[in-house]
Amino acid sequence: MKQIILTVFGICFSFILWAQKAPAKFSEEKFSFGKIAQNKPVTHTFKFTNTGTKPLIIENAVAECGCTTPKFTKAAITKGKTEMIEVTFNAATAGTFTKKVTVTFAGYKEPTILTIDGEVITK
Repeated sequence: MKQIILTVFGICFSFILWAQKAPAKFSEEKFSFGKIAQNKPVTHTFKFTNTGTKPLIIENAVAECGCTTPKFTKAAITKGKTEMIEVTFNAATAGTFTKKVTVTFAGYKEPTILTIDGEVITK
């Protein structure tokens, strides 16, 4: 019985570790462009530092639509190193916008969500 309890506890503990967020400390996770001109793409760079003890790898960064493009390194980010994710928004349509980029790190299930917003105005 004791062995079964320890096995169940071990499995549950493994799931808790897997669900943790990556040790990436972002300087900000949301950025507002304010008012921007239509048909002029804008870019913001989200900076983060690997605060863990092991190298960190960005597995993927996916925007919720085709009007937003994330750019990131595929190289391992060593302990203490600062890296960037560049997010470009194509300001083709007038109006307010809020766009999210989901960033996943290898070995960590919980993603980091980066958000940009603003208002595209016509000339």
